[in-house]
Amino acid sequence: MVIRYQLLKEDAQSMARLGKITTPHSEIDTPCFMPVGTQATVKALSKEEIEATGAQIILGNTYHLWNQPGHQLIEKAGGLHQFMNWDRSILTDSGGFQVFSLAKLRDIKEEGVYFKHHKSGKPLFLSPELAIEIENSLGSDIMMSFDECPPYPSTREYMEKSVERTIRWAKRGLEAHRRKDVQGLFGIVQGGEYEDIRKYCAKELTALPFDGYSIGGLSVGEPKAIQNHVLSYTTPCLPKDKPRYLMGVGSPGAILDGVERGIDMFDCVLPTRIARHSCAMTSHGRIILKNQAFESDFRPIDDECDCYTCQNYTRAYIRHLVKAEEILAARLISIHNVQFLENLMKNIRKAIQEDRFLQFKEEFYAKYGLNESEKDF
Repeated sequence: MVIRYQLLKEDAQSMARLGKITTPHSEIDTPCFMPVGTQATVKALSKEEIEATGAQIILGNTYHLWNQPGHQLIEKAGGLHQFMNWDRSILTDSGGFQVFSLAKLRDIKEEGVYFKHHKSGKPLFLSPELAIEIENSLGSDIMMSFDECPPYPSTREYMEKSVERTIRWAKRGLEAHRRKDVQGLFGIVQGGEYEDIRKYCAKELTALPFDGYSIGGLSVGEPKAIQNHVLSYTTPCLPKDKPRYLMGVGSPGAILDGVERGIDMFDCVLPTRIARHSCAMTSHGRIILKNQAFESDFRPIDDECDCYTCQNYTRAYIRHLVKAEEILAARLISIHNVQFLENLMKNIRKAIQEDRFLQFKEEFYAKYGLNESEKDF
């Protein structure tokens, strides 16, 4: 296996675990959060700024990079690492979620999915083989299988057929993978809220030689209670000696819930997306910096944060930038939000190491607040 996982410690009171993932480009301490670099860039941030946040791995988007600038061009440039000047680990998704969330007029067939581009309406076709071909060209350390991400809610009949197709597509993707010596490939467990279907999917996929496993089809509109219940019975079905990845989750509450249930890896556009709407995460909850309340507030975004933004700029100044529609506002808040989540992961790892994860979670909520309205976008 090109991707190696080392389990360092398990929490005595939950399924939380401390580990280390080794890829061809770097080592990653887990649990970890991966900032999303959709189009070969974490929006508004330079490589140096991303590194300064403590991010160990970032995510690239197969669907978007396939359409612009094209995977052949990125391969010609020497791969995604060289193209975007990032020398740490990269994970690429397969495009399956974008087909679900963005594409117009999807037509799912056994051979793949026929759909239209989310902006131009151009006819497109994506299959397990093509998705792997694109990811091989991108040269990411960790690739994701091409799967169907069913909508929530879905009927049992639909979900059974969808999961069988996802399993067949996973096998086809493994067969199409041509760079097994330098790129890992993860399988994606689907099944919606149906426990028996989830467990069946996990059983079938873990019998295949994947480097790790992700749990897909969550954070797509289901209540938090269902998401947590699905995690509670799905992660025990996954191998202890391989990474476990919960896709598309990035709010502090959802991360803590996932860690408690044995998840090692998280990703989400949340920190940079809400930054573009003047929303900042702080140790006492989210704040909206465009609000009048911050006009004369000369404190940093978060007194407990050591990021570049908090060390150099005030809430009042950033509010001024927001109101003046200056690009720097989104940049400064993005730096802060990404580092806030990276600091959260660092503190989570420390708490697991010291056998006090559940205590840490309780203390975090006491300050941050438990906001059930938070969305993972």
